[in-house]
Amino acid sequence: MMTKKSTPASRASLILFLSQMIAALEVPLDPILLKELSQPPTITHQSPKNYIVDPRENIVIQCEAKGKPPPSFSWTRNGTHFDIDKDARVTVKPNSGTLVINIMNGGKAEAYEGIYQCTAKNERGAAISNNIVIRSSRSPLWTKEKIEPKHVREGDPLVLQCSPPVGLPPPIIFWMDNSFQRLPQNERVSQGLNGDLYFSNVKPQDTREDYICYARFNHTQTIQQKQPISVKVFSMDSLNETISANLSDTDFYSAKPLTERRPALLTPVGSTSTKVELRGNVLLLECIAEGLPTPVIRWIKEGGELPTNRTFFENFKKTLKIIDVSEADSGKYKCIARNTLGSTHHTITVTVKAAPYWITAPRNLVLSPGEDGTLICRANGNPKPSISWLRNGVSIAIAPEDPSRKVDGDTIIFSDVQESLSAVYQCNASNEYGYLLANAFVNVLAEPPRILTPANKLYQVIANNPALLDCAFFGSPVPEIEWFKGVKGSILHGDLYVFHDNGTLEIPVAQKDSTGTYTCVARNKLGKVQNEVHLEVKDPTMIIKQPEYKIVQRAGQVSFECTIKHDRTLIPTITWLKDNGELPEDERFIIHKDSLAIMNVTDKDDGTYTCVANTTLDSVSASAVLTVVDRPNSPFDLELTDQLERSVQLSWIPGYDNNSPITNFVVEYEDGMHEPGIWHYQTEVRGTQTTVQLKLSPYVNYSFRVIAVNEIGRSQPSEASEQYLTKAAKPDENPTGVQGIGSEPDNLVITWEPLKGFQSNGPGLQYKVSWRQKDVGDEWTSVIVANVSKYIVSGTPTFVPYEIKVQSLNDLGYAPEPAEVIGHSGEDLPMVAPGNVQVHIVNSTLAKVHWDPVPLKTVRGHLQGYRIYYWKVQNLSKRRRRHVEKKILTFSGNKTHGMLPGLEPYSSYKLNVRVVNGKGEGPASPDKLFKTPEGVPSSPSFLKITNPTLDSLTLEWGPPTHPNGVLIAYTLKFQPINSTHELGPLVDIRIPANETSLILSNLNYSTRYKFYFYAQTSVGSGSQITEEAVTIMDEAGILPPAVGTGKGYSETLFATFPVIHTVHPTFYKVRPVYPRIRNVTASAAESYANISWEYEGPDHVNFYVEYGVAGSKEDWKKEIVNGSRSFFVLKGLTPGTAYKVRVGAEGLSGFVSSEDVFETGPAMASRQVDIATQGWFIGLMCAVALLILILLIVCFIRRNKGGKYPVKEKEDAHADPEIQPMKEDDGTFGEYSDAEDHKPLKKGSRTPSDRTVKKEDSDDSLVDYGEGVNGQFNEDGSFIGQYSGKKEKEPAEGNESSEAPSPVNAMNSFV
Repeated sequence: MMTKKSTPASRASLILFLSQMIAALEVPLDPILLKELSQPPTITHQSPKNYIVDPRENIVIQCEAKGKPPPSFSWTRNGTHFDIDKDARVTVKPNSGTLVINIMNGGKAEAYEGIYQCTAKNERGAAISNNIVIRSSRSPLWTKEKIEPKHVREGDPLVLQCSPPVGLPPPIIFWMDNSFQRLPQNERVSQGLNGDLYFSNVKPQDTREDYICYARFNHTQTIQQKQPISVKVFSMDSLNETISANLSDTDFYSAKPLTERRPALLTPVGSTSTKVELRGNVLLLECIAEGLPTPVIRWIKEGGELPTNRTFFENFKKTLKIIDVSEADSGKYKCIARNTLGSTHHTITVTVKAAPYWITAPRNLVLSPGEDGTLICRANGNPKPSISWLRNGVSIAIAPEDPSRKVDGDTIIFSDVQESLSAVYQCNASNEYGYLLANAFVNVLAEPPRILTPANKLYQVIANNPALLDCAFFGSPVPEIEWFKGVKGSILHGDLYVFHDNGTLEIPVAQKDSTGTYTCVARNKLGKVQNEVHLEVKDPTMIIKQPEYKIVQRAGQVSFECTIKHDRTLIPTITWLKDNGELPEDERFIIHKDSLAIMNVTDKDDGTYTCVANTTLDSVSASAVLTVVDRPNSPFDLELTDQLERSVQLSWIPGYDNNSPITNFVVEYEDGMHEPGIWHYQTEVRGTQTTVQLKLSPYVNYSFRVIAVNEIGRSQPSEASEQYLTKAAKPDENPTGVQGIGSEPDNLVITWEPLKGFQSNGPGLQYKVSWRQKDVGDEWTSVIVANVSKYIVSGTPTFVPYEIKVQSLNDLGYAPEPAEVIGHSGEDLPMVAPGNVQVHIVNSTLAKVHWDPVPLKTVRGHLQGYRIYYWKVQNLSKRRRRHVEKKILTFSGNKTHGMLPGLEPYSSYKLNVRVVNGKGEGPASPDKLFKTPEGVPSSPSFLKITNPTLDSLTLEWGPPTHPNGVLIAYTLKFQPINSTHELGPLVDIRIPANETSLILSNLNYSTRYKFYFYAQTSVGSGSQITEEAVTIMDEAGILPPAVGTGKGYSETLFATFPVIHTVHPTFYKVRPVYPRIRNVTASAAESYANISWEYEGPDHVNFYVEYGVAGSKEDWKKEIVNGSRSFFVLKGLTPGTAYKVRVGAEGLSGFVSSEDVFETGPAMASRQVDIATQGWFIGLMCAVALLILILLIVCFIRRNKGGKYPVKEKEDAHADPEIQPMKEDDGTFGEYSDAEDHKPLKKGSRTPSDRTVKKEDSDDSLVDYGEGVNGQFNEDGSFIGQYSGKKEKEPAEGNESSEAPSPVNAMNSFV
């Protein structure tokens, strides 16, 4: 059995329907059900108990009721039956009990005043309305009366009575003048609750003749006017004049002057009063006092506090207003009137009575035969109301006897009811302040269960929310409800479900597995019925990216994101709100699918923006605040105060900070006298400060302005302040930057920075220039000059020191005594040259020079240093002169030595030394000749290997470009390399210096050799050059010699000229060359480009091409190359655009080529035909490709028969154990060319077509130290560093080492 939430009290048979609880006794208003069920009448609408009607309109007394069958209506008037058929002016609205009394055509409303009551009756009972008291509204005129003028003495109290006519309802009172302007009211003059106008004390300005009281009757919309009242207030002065002229001496002396007095109450009268008010009404208490000065009113409640939230003070605190009063508001309320002379008070005892009010109103009962039930009618009031019962409008005391009914005071108990006992019962609760009347029917029905919820109704809810499945039912007796899930499911019970008394099944937390079909079963003793409903549980709508708080500057743009996730079966709508209202109708607000953008933001856009995502089942929202910031508004209202001779106080009012706090204020000034229109910085203060004391200079016409600064920027300057001219004074300061420097040998030029205009402190600014020769005892020579910045003293000795001072003055006097500075008269060229010049050779590229300093007197100026001129006269090894290029080194200060770096070895140089001052150079010392010793030579200018045969190679070379001495010999070293990149024995051959070629014989056929070649002088060996070559293959197919164990070579004897070395078969493992991609080229068309490249490295590499617009910061676009091809076509390019491209290999980290840049061709007209797509062109290209293929096959066959073999190994894999040869120009590794035709096999081969290897040089460079000198110049120009040269290591020989060479050493050996 299902559980019930309500408590089954006395087995009351109650009808359950939809969301109504079991205590709701109304029969469901289901259309089908209402057609079949009988129901006693129920009053649905009626006129108010006290009904005041407008005598100018028809009287409508409402009475509406429902029931089955529809009820009939009847009326009583003043307790007797009202026969409406006998009065032609009275009609009843169709299908209603509402009376309409037509008084528009001669009828009078007063004739129909009375107490009316309506009765609605059908076969199951009768319901009655309240007693409706009909009264006609009245707005009588004021009775005519003669109103005497009011004469009152100044300071006395006055009350102007209104006394309006009694109307129905009472009128609204107000006071106006003849111009229909309300009379002003205040603490002194105010209107009381009774409509009178009270003056606590009168003043002369109260004199007027048109104090008029008006009464407005709202029902008749009329205003009645009282006769104007004239008030004449006599002041004491005028009163004394009148008294002296018209009154006797006795009366005159009895007139009192205007005096102050303590308060006295004008209303209410006495010290205490009482007030009765009904519960729920508004309590109004009033105290109006007179006195001079005007009293102030204060209210208290004795023994308690005035109720909060319900207490209000009106009429300048003269009226205490408490709304919705209750019995707890009874008590004593005291008003206290007080002025400076004392106080008075009045106590009002308030008693709150109550008309009857419901505690439990009787409710309709629907019972089935044999059931029990109760009607309860409980009311309260003050005094306690009496309860009486009626049945069908007749007192229950005279109603027919009914054994199933028992009346027990405010309760009627029914037991074992029968269907014939249906009736309407009335409960009346009344006391002296009013009554309550309630109808409640008892309807006895016998009905089998019915389910009113439509069959197969679909309910949709969001997961994790309650699901309410309706089973609206009806039956008598009340059916029992059970729920099942599925067609054959078991009955539902337990904590997962809540079963409501109205039949609703609640699933407190619906989950996805709650989806399904649910069956509701209703049964009572008369039958059983069931209904199916369906539940679908949807995923909730979520905002997965919420709008975020934004700060944006005015005129900027901002966007709020709002990305939602929702159930795919629901259609969401996104609405944006601003401050919980609609977005402004403005094209600047752009709503996208998942965002809101605001363009050109203004201050009005500041606020909270909410994204609301709605579906038919749920709604979610997220908000973010937009703060619009900007530079501050300009400060305003600048004011100058405390104006003194040297200071003034400036104050201002900050402008609006535009949501970014002001951090500081910048104060600027303008000197309207000396620099009008130019504003200068004065000072800066914190953003919380709006006043600053400014220091001023004399004789300046100041104007100030203020600029506010926040994090966004600076405001516009404020309006300029008023001008303030300070008084003139003597200068406070002297010119700065005073110097004395001669421009000629016989003058002294004195210069200074002149004072600015505001620094002059007064008119007539001039300068007193004074000078005297230092240390000779001369007097000061002075001259006063105008406002300039230079003065020239002529006829001075050459370069002598002077004491100089410049003093400012104006019409009011001199500035303080200035400081003295030392200057010099003009310089002249030095007179003598340095002597005793000596040269000490440090090494072949560095020399140290010494000299004796010149006497300081001969310098004739500021000594700046010494300057060495040096130049190369001859290269001793070439025995020929060359173009003379002089070089200069300057050594600052009084130095007597210096270093000459960057000299060329084995050369003849000359130098001289000169002294330098500010005027220029002195005479040169005699030229000094010196020679540099020999050094090591540079590498041979080239090395080429020609004429390869089965067992010999021919080597040719060129002498070093820079021999750096006398060559004594060349050294050739070579060794074989096998297929696994291992090095064989090293052979060393010494060659005379006059040789330029050599033939090596007795070599192995089809073998690669690596050669190392360098020149020597008496100092040592120079840089080496390397090359590789291969002997040709034996045409007869002779087998190679036996291979040495584990080494890949047999022992071989080399017989060469002039020395033959036999070496042991020791090999060294060579590190494989690092892969590389080079020679990336691009051939571009209008919308595509052919990319090609050359690759060296391991086989089976997958390439990729990356490209992008040149100069763009966008990421590279990547295209994968199919296979290991060395070309690729980029398609879909934009015509007329520059692109960058590079090539890389997959799987090799960081392995990518250098970039190449190409530009696509301009866009062609659409009518042009691409030749590459024409059939005839494609056919022609195929034929050409076929011919080339045939030629290549023929050449390959001839080449194999002719005994000429291509190089099979890459040079980069055969590095010297100490040196890795690299390409001179780009640092890449080289390749090989055919020995016969001298043409390279691949682009990028290290050797040129003549198989020479050239080394570039830089002649006469100061930073080319030749022998590895690493150093720098110190402050005197001397050279600091290591002067001994570095010698390269020799190639590995014999069994010296079996380890692989160091790549670091190899790079250090690179030349």
